[in-house]
Amino acid sequence: MSKLNLSTRMILVLTLITVLSGGILSGWDSVTKPKIAFHRLEALKAAIGDVLPAHDNYETLETDAGTLYVATTAGSDEPVGIAFTAVGSGFQGELRIMVGLTPDLTQLTGIKVLEQIETPGLGTKIVVDPSNKQNPFWWPEQFKGAHVSPELVVIKNVKPTKKNEIQGITGATISSVAVTDILNAQIIQVKKAWTAKGGPA
Repeated sequence: MSKLNLSTRMILVLTLITVLSGGILSGWDSVTKPKIAFHRLEALKAAIGDVLPAHDNYETLETDAGTLYVATTAGSDEPVGIAFTAVGSGFQGELRIMVGLTPDLTQLTGIKVLEQIETPGLGTKIVVDPSNKQNPFWWPEQFKGAHVSPELVVIKNVKPTKKNEIQGITGATISSVAVTDILNAQIIQVKKAWTAKGGPA
């Protein structure tokens, strides 16, 4: 009988601990979720500013290719650039990239990798390259002004000679190509969506 009572008490204690733990986690989630959402929104706004030319505001445009951020300057309705998020597979996992394009969708105005889990010291150079003391951001910066037609192409061990060429990262060719593949695929969809919404073909 005493063994039964002991087992019952243990079950009750464990049940109580489980219920309390669940309640605490649920409460903590309700506290942290808004903060996480706020910081993600701030990071998104910062990334849009990083990849687009100078602008005063932007409007969101929902399309079949996802959300487009159409930037304008004060006193003008003409867009100065269009930003969007491109998502795809890298070498180690998913890559999320904020991308800026000219309004005619012919040139990149910049890119910024938002999320990545590439190989430290190699694939992570798509974000920053600490080994390059002169310019740690040389790799993403070379996308600014790059032409997207016919498509972006990664070249190895030589300097780009064409406007659509991107120099690959030594030892991280897969990550380099992954970024350009993601951009090429998403740009095609954005062009179709932008044209469907009345933008220039």
